Amino acid sequence: MPDISLTTIVVLCLAAAAAGWIDAVVGGGGLLLLPALLLGVPNVHHSYVFGTNKAVAVVGTSAAAVTYVRKAPIDVRLAVRIGLAALVGSMCGASFAAGISTAVLRPFIMVVLLGVLAFVMLRPSFGSSTTGVVGPPTKQRVLAAIAVAGLGIGFYDGLFGPGTGTFLVIALTAVLHLDLVNASATAKIVNVCTNIGALAMFSYKGTVLWQLAAVMAVFNLAGGMAGARMALKKGSGFVRGVLVVVVVSLVAKLAYDQWLA
Repeated sequence: MPDISLTTIVVLCLAAAAAGWIDAVVGGGGLLLLPALLLGVPNVHHSYVFGTNKAVAVVGTSAAAVTYVRKAPIDVRLAVRIGLAALVGSMCGASFAAGISTAVLRPFIMVVLLGVLAFVMLRPSFGSSTTGVVGPPTKQRVLAAIAVAGLGIGFYDGLFGPGTGTFLVIALTAVLHLDLVNASATAKIVNVCTNIGALAMFSYKGTVLWQLAAVMAVFNLAGGMAGARMALKKGSGFVRGVLVVVVVSLVAKLAYDQWLA
């Protein structure tokens, strides 16, 4: 592990806790955690930052997933099916991560996020159902969710990562007609699988700072559990508000990285 000051470790741990909370509510914890790691360990290759990020995130995401499963009425079997596809997608994405420039991806992701933001703002009822799935999902919707939320977003998570949880929440809400709380709960199970798949690939390549990840993971776990409980308590309106804030922040961060950094 590179030499890191105690102050930097403390800041990284606080960032991990906040990222765990954001991830549990609506996804997008990487918006905070990845920049924090890039600043905290600037002298390592970016693949080590991505690998360490996954090692931290999988702990908090797993804690949030367990909290949701215990308290939210979600279809665990469906979530696992999507998650297995996401695991495969994330492993494939991670295998390409070291060789691609993130600058190529940022403009495309910003356009997608702006479209998502416009849709959410113009559709106040989006994700506001209190009944969860509107009828059992059809075979076509399940296959679409496996393809989009599983393989597609899983590949993106392994390749790049920021905003994965947010994309999952939006995709699951749109495709399966879940309310935002149940979509966030289902997304956590899927996100655990994407993190495991990507982490397995980064581990195989030896690009994980395990000692740093272990310390940060404790704080990420605490943040993830707190965020899941708050989302369940506050409901879809609260999740929607956090979703808008995260999407706006993610677009701003990507734009800064692309044109100002």
